[in-house]
Amino acid sequence: MMIEETDGKHGVQSLEIGMNIVRTMVTGQRYMMLKDIALATDMPASKVHRYLVSLIRSGVVEQDLQTSRYTLGPFALNMGLVALDRIDRVRLGLTAISELRDAINETIALAVWSETGPVIVRWERPRRAITVNVMTGTSLKLLTSAAGRVFSAWLPKTLIDPLIASELKHKDTPGLKTKSDVDAMLAKVRADGVAPVTSHYTFKGVEAAAAPVFNFKNEITMALSVVGVEGSIDMDVNSPVLIELKRAARQLSERLGATGLS
Repeated sequence: MMIEETDGKHGVQSLEIGMNIVRTMVTGQRYMMLKDIALATDMPASKVHRYLVSLIRSGVVEQDLQTSRYTLGPFALNMGLVALDRIDRVRLGLTAISELRDAINETIALAVWSETGPVIVRWERPRRAITVNVMTGTSLKLLTSAAGRVFSAWLPKTLIDPLIASELKHKDTPGLKTKSDVDAMLAKVRADGVAPVTSHYTFKGVEAAAAPVFNFKNEITMALSVVGVEGSIDMDVNSPVLIELKRAARQLSERLGATGLS
């Protein structure tokens, strides 16, 4: 490939052209014809073809030999996965809970999974006189906290079932007496996409709802929670507050590379 260099301030023009072709393929259809790429980049097909030859050699693009259409190659996919893996999920989560707090003016908490269960890593206080304070570092129960129910609903059963059995054994889960009760509750959480706990919460006088955040592997990685004084928040799954909670969790999931979200 011929290198068309400009001065140092403007960089390498040929590289920018090549990246423009790649960008077009990223935002276009999965498999694209040469003429479609040329049209989208406003370049002659012959020129686009020369760049595609070099991009194929580098593994950024590959061509289907049966249809002659082009798509992203293995190296491009690896670059994307590496970039996603290096995203600071907690940093993005902190931004998400701050924005959600501003949107609904409620206490918002961010929880991650630890060896002992969900742990609050950060929370944002609403701008109002009466609030619920959430302690950073607080460990949460699986069955009597909203974040715990969210993690229980989406983490592997091999990890979750022994912990749930332990909580049921200690009989501190009002309303959930058997494994069947828990299974039914978690199935509803998965169907609704949110876990509200309006009574028998881990802490007396408090209620909360949580929604899952997924990573690029479509695995749960965090939970966003709305926390308030019992009776102060509309905990219906279709209430404005819970709809906004789910929207924020879905948006954060998309930023972390999750796909196929409803």
